[in-house]
Amino acid sequence: MPTNDVSADSLIRRRHVLYVEGYDPQGAEGYHHLFSRSFRRFLKNWPLQTSISDMQIDSDDLAHWTIDAKGPNWQVATRYDFLRQEQMIRANMAEPLWRQVPRAVGWIVDYLLTGTIVRVFRASWQYGLALVYFQVLLLLWIALSVVGGWLAARGAAQFAGLSDIASIAVGVMIGFGCFLALRPLADYLQVVQINSHWPYLVGYARGRPSCFDRPIEAGALQLVATAKGNDADEIIVVGHSGGGVIAPAVVARALELDPELGRHGPRVVLLTPGSLMPGVGLHRGAAKVHAAVERVAVEPSVLWIDAQARKDWLNFWDFDPVAGIGVDAGARRCNPLIWNVRFRDMLHPEFYGRLRWNLFRMHYQFIMANDMRAPYDYCMLVSGPVAVEDWARRGPEMLAAFTADAAYTEPRA
Repeated sequence: MPTNDVSADSLIRRRHVLYVEGYDPQGAEGYHHLFSRSFRRFLKNWPLQTSISDMQIDSDDLAHWTIDAKGPNWQVATRYDFLRQEQMIRANMAEPLWRQVPRAVGWIVDYLLTGTIVRVFRASWQYGLALVYFQVLLLLWIALSVVGGWLAARGAAQFAGLSDIASIAVGVMIGFGCFLALRPLADYLQVVQINSHWPYLVGYARGRPSCFDRPIEAGALQLVATAKGNDADEIIVVGHSGGGVIAPAVVARALELDPELGRHGPRVVLLTPGSLMPGVGLHRGAAKVHAAVERVAVEPSVLWIDAQARKDWLNFWDFDPVAGIGVDAGARRCNPLIWNVRFRDMLHPEFYGRLRWNLFRMHYQFIMANDMRAPYDYCMLVSGPVAVEDWARRGPEMLAAFTADAAYTEPRA
C-alpha cells in the first residue's frame, strides 16, 4: 500500500530524452506531430497540467522540443532531443530504382545463403514472416514487371509481326513501364522503405562505412555533453524499431568518448522498445552490432532496458538480445533488463481487436499513448515523476502509487 509521504529526492524533476528513430522518412516534424497528438490522448487518462513546445531544428543532426507536466504534488520538465536521420533516409529512398533493387535483392540472397533468415525464424517466427513478407513483395514486384514485359514482347512478335530484336525492345520498355507503374503501390505497402533500410543496416552491422555513422557520432556527442552538463535527474536514450540497432551504438560510442558517462550524476538509461536489433544481430558477420551490444551489456553505470511485446510482430518477444545473437558477455554482464509489455492492458478491447493485424500501428504503440493506465505508458515514461527503471522493475506498484487525480504517493519498500 502506498504511503502519503512523498520524498522529493525520490522523484524525477528534470529529464533529458535522446530519441533515436527507426528508418522513417517523416523525421523530426512528423514525430513531433505524432507525439503531440498522442499526448492529447494520454491526458484523457492522466489529468495533468501540461504544455509541449514547438519543435526546434538545432542542426542538421538534432532537433528538440520540451514537455512540462504537472500533477497535484509533482512537476517534471523534459527536454526531448530528436536525432535526425530523415535527410539520409529520404535520400536513400529517392535513389534510382536501378540501384535500390539490385542492392535489396543482394540482401535477400545474402540472408538465404548465410542462413540468417533461418536463424531469424528460430528466434521469432512472427518477425521472420514479417521480414519475408517484404522480401516477397519486392520479388513479386519484379516478377510482375518481367511477366508484363514478356507478354508484351510475345504479343509484338505474334500479332504485330515485329522482328525478334524489335519485340525484345518493346518487351523491355513495357516491363520497365510496368515496374514504374507499380511504384506507388510499392510505396504504399512500404516495400521501398523496408528494402531500402536492410541493405544499409547489414552493411553497417558488418563494419562497412555507412549512412548511420554520422548520426551515431552526433548522438554520442550529444549524450556526452548532456551527461557532463548534469542538469537532469535522468537521461533516457530511446531506440525504437530500427533505432534499437543505432541507439546501443550511440551509447557504446559515447562510452568510448567518455568512460565516465554514467557516473557524472544523472542516471543514464538505454530504452529499446520494439527493437529489431536481433534481426541484423543474428547475421554472423554483424561484428559491429555485436561489439556495441557487448559494450553496453557489461557497463554497470548504464542501465539497458529492452521492452518486448508478444503482440508486436516487428520485435523479438521473449528473446535475450545479447546471448541470443551469439554475444558472450561473460561474468561481467549486467544488461539488459527485459521488460515484457502487454498491449492488451494498455488498449480498449475494441481498439485492440482492430489493431491486432495492423502490424505497423501495433509496433508504434510502444511510443504512443494508451487508452488505459498501465505500467507501460510511453508518455508517462518521458514526462512523469517516476524513474523508468522503477516502471520496468515495479510497474504495478508504481501504477498503484498514483491516485485518480494523478497525485503520487510513495510506495512502501
